[in-house]
Amino acid sequence: MALSIELTKEYGYVVLVLVAYAFLNFWMSFQVGKARKKYKVFYPTMYAIESENKDAKLFNCVQRGHQNSLEMMPTFFVMLLLGGLQHPTIAAGLGVLYVVARFFYFKGYATGVPDNRLKIGGLNFLAVFGLIICTASFGINLVIRETL
Repeated sequence: MALSIELTKEYGYVVLVLVAYAFLNFWMSFQVGKARKKYKVFYPTMYAIESENKDAKLFNCVQRGHQNSLEMMPTFFVMLLLGGLQHPTIAAGLGVLYVVARFFYFKGYATGVPDNRLKIGGLNFLAVFGLIICTASFGINLVIRETL
């Protein structure tokens, strides 16, 4: 049995959250570029080595903040877009929380003290968990519709 999905007006908020995250990602990549110049870590070097660069930890924290955001991006995008099909306003709200928390995660990490990433930035994990629940609800409803 085929299922058609009608996108509601509220799904537009989900899409706009995705766009906001794209801008955040660009901003983080520019911050890494600035850190490369400041700490003299040139391409293609991914991470600085402490024995070769006295500022290695500072650069690596900036780089790691962005890299971790890239690692989480596929999960965030898929959970946001799928969970938002059934729960667009909840997913968009959780998405905004995720984007804001990711900003603070990056800023905290970039201080050079890795634990600072979790002060406010740790809320991103709560947001992703909420999005996983939204997506699970969507999947369960698809299965239930098929069996009825």
